[in-house]
Amino acid sequence: MSTGPLLALHLAPGEPIGLQIERRLRALIRERQLPVGAALPSTRAFAADLGVSRGVVVGAYAQLAAEGYLLLRRGSAPVVAALGREPAPACVSHAVPIASFHFNLRPDLPDLALFPRSEWLAAERASLQRAANTDLAYGEPFGSAQLRTRLAPFLARTRGVVANPDLTGIYAGSSAALSTLATALRAGGAQRIGVEDPGHRWRTHALAASGLEVVPVAVDGAGLRVDRLPDDLAGVVVSPDHQFPLGVALSPERRRALVDWAVAGDRLVIEHDYDGHFRYDRPPAGTLQGLAPDHVAYVGTASALLAPTLRLGWAVVPERLVEALSWHGFAAGIAPPRLSQFALAELIDRGYLDRHLRKVRAVYRRRRAALCTALARALPDAVVSGVDAGLFVSVALPAGVDESKALESIRRCGVSLDGVAQNALTPQPPGLVVGFAAAPEPTIEQAVEALAAAL
Repeated sequence: MSTGPLLALHLAPGEPIGLQIERRLRALIRERQLPVGAALPSTRAFAADLGVSRGVVVGAYAQLAAEGYLLLRRGSAPVVAALGREPAPACVSHAVPIASFHFNLRPDLPDLALFPRSEWLAAERASLQRAANTDLAYGEPFGSAQLRTRLAPFLARTRGVVANPDLTGIYAGSSAALSTLATALRAGGAQRIGVEDPGHRWRTHALAASGLEVVPVAVDGAGLRVDRLPDDLAGVVVSPDHQFPLGVALSPERRRALVDWAVAGDRLVIEHDYDGHFRYDRPPAGTLQGLAPDHVAYVGTASALLAPTLRLGWAVVPERLVEALSWHGFAAGIAPPRLSQFALAELIDRGYLDRHLRKVRAVYRRRRAALCTALARALPDAVVSGVDAGLFVSVALPAGVDESKALESIRRCGVSLDGVAQNALTPQPPGLVVGFAAAPEPTIEQAVEALAAAL
């Protein structure tokens, strides 16, 4: 049996075998595919792997050792020698930028420590044991049937979505869902799409990448200014329940006006519901999609419910879009792994997701209260909005404050958060977007004190 690594050396006929072995090993060492200190197979094992005599390998190793490429020691495997001065080891940065901040007030993150690890493992194990061999193939471009049949009733029950498994697509996060919707609209002849301004910058980037012209539409205390929607838009993307970054809710009057606008012009409203599952001081509102399923596409994500790393999102869409979305999803080849779809389906089926949602709602309610109390104490004159839902609040800064400099100062103090104006396409009053879900309660007051001191 071979000792050391298996080395895939292809030997050509007509050339001395020993020279070929020397040349190929020399190249592997120079290109650092065999790093310093790497062990090579013993001469006997390497000869057996290559189907040559042991003497040929002994001669090749001896020549490479004489040239300084290998270190040969009696009773030990040959190892790769250092060639001159070795480069310094690469500096690997944090996989998640928040790790470098002392206080995490990011508005787009749940508490990752609350992820239901044991329940997820149980769901993964059960779903994998039950999976048929054919379930391990590429699968449906619109998403796993197992997940769609369980997710649709969950969304209907928890968010009031008019959901049908045949109209529910699964994507690699809500950004992928938005991108696929925009691409399908563009392929169908659409040219312009509206977005809330201010509105999440990454969402805007995803839409613009489809080739659509992104048109900013103003937002005020009652949500999107429906009266300012241009007639030549193919649709508009909104977050009616907890708008990012202002935290406002779309008023009932504007909800009706937006639906009328979509129906009258046969347009599409894309309802992006990132953190709408979390309510504190007001009863749950039904989704916009529930008012007009034929003209509203509902987009949601597991990122706020569970964790962003799952890369699972969904879209409940009008029937006329299903075929186009399936085709564009298939053509792009960007789909979430099916095993994680099976696990999420199992998580819903066993009631684990409902239990997790109840648990984190209670935690986030306490943290939201702690943040509001700390802000009132440290910044008594600040206007805070968006406190009754979601994972963040919006804090208006005094007129004339340079938001970018304020953010830079706050981040230097070790506090991670976001800004209002940096998520806008047109000039906006300065403001901060302060999350509370990912910050343990004892650290929230300290984080706000650091924030106030930086300001």
